[in-house]
Amino acid sequence: MLTTYQNKKVLLAVTGGIAAYKVTELVRQLVKGGAIVRVMMTPTAEDFVSQRTLAILSQNPVLTEADWQAASAAVDHVAWARWADLLVLVPLTANTMAKLAQGLADNVLTTTTLASPAVKLAVPAMNDVMWASPAVQRNAALLQADGVHLLGPAEGFLAEGYAGKGRLVPLEQIMTTIGQLLAEEDRSARAADQLPDLPDLSGRQVVITAGGTREAIDPVRYLTNRSSGKMGYALANAAAIAGAKVTLVTTVDRPCDDSVKQVFVETAVEMLAAVETALPTADLFIGAAAVSDFRLAHPAAEKIKKSGPDDGLTLQLVQNPDILRSVAQAKKPGQLIVGFAAETNDPAANAQKKLARKQVDCIVLNDVSQAGIGFNGDDNAVTVFRPGQPAVHFERMKKTALAAALLRVFAQSLDELTADL
Repeated sequence: MLTTYQNKKVLLAVTGGIAAYKVTELVRQLVKGGAIVRVMMTPTAEDFVSQRTLAILSQNPVLTEADWQAASAAVDHVAWARWADLLVLVPLTANTMAKLAQGLADNVLTTTTLASPAVKLAVPAMNDVMWASPAVQRNAALLQADGVHLLGPAEGFLAEGYAGKGRLVPLEQIMTTIGQLLAEEDRSARAADQLPDLPDLSGRQVVITAGGTREAIDPVRYLTNRSSGKMGYALANAAAIAGAKVTLVTTVDRPCDDSVKQVFVETAVEMLAAVETALPTADLFIGAAAVSDFRLAHPAAEKIKKSGPDDGLTLQLVQNPDILRSVAQAKKPGQLIVGFAAETNDPAANAQKKLARKQVDCIVLNDVSQAGIGFNGDDNAVTVFRPGQPAVHFERMKKTALAAALLRVFAQSLDELTADL
């Protein structure tokens, strides 16, 4: 979710319900969060909250019925409709819901709403019996079928003096939903602008590992490898932009899409535990992390000191759990399991052996013996191996672009895997 609403253009459409007075605080919070807010309102909404109050709080003029009907060459409602990143109908009365569901445009608010290509959020508030009526339920379903996001109503104390379902949802919930919708719209825009060839991963859940694990020797030293985590983060960001719900289990902290759930770990044992927690609901697992094969049997509780100039050090190592094999063994129908293989000699043969040994769906070969690619670099060149299929090679390119290319391969394999389920 967005941490702020900075420079996002939010158009609030206020209709004539008692909950309209709460819009003043919603406007204040949005402006405080950095959003650019405009308000339009029906004549009956002005009976509950004044145009002047909303204009002062939003720091913008308010569009009213009087403006719409005034003799003017300007087509304000069309300009406002195209201006918005997000249009929020709050509170939405049964009357305005019915008009919008049927495509009626008889006032400034309904006309502007129907003319707007923006993402739309409807937040209804009304009497509980009215909300439960078949007609209102049909209209709510029609709006949702047209792509309008519906939030609420909530259970609570109503203006009529008793509790029921019809109350406006809490402002915190409205703010959270606005943030989520703006974030989704922002990701869609970036997908079109930056990575136009991304697959559609909407509704998919993806678990990715990144970085090199660290195994303690003593409180100040550890065993690790050269992995920077850049490839794993590139995959996580691209998958999020493509619409997936992404969990990234990582040993490093790098810039990341706001929607990605980051789980920070250090050791191979910790990484396996985090992966096992996230895996049951995953459609796709990508093991991009460089996991240490060994750890100390007994890490020192205090810093190891040398007692003489010629002292050596012997470390007793034991094998770490094999995360990729564990994931493959726990695989459920419809899950796609992808591993990475960093190789320095006879890379293709070793990668294919790993594919068979681990019993995974894909192995991405990363020949780290080549200068300038792989560990710590911004570029990479890889080959994807899948059982019974020709290898797919990607020449050297930026890891951000490679992530999109790999996701296309994974998405195709995932579609093939789930086609017969």
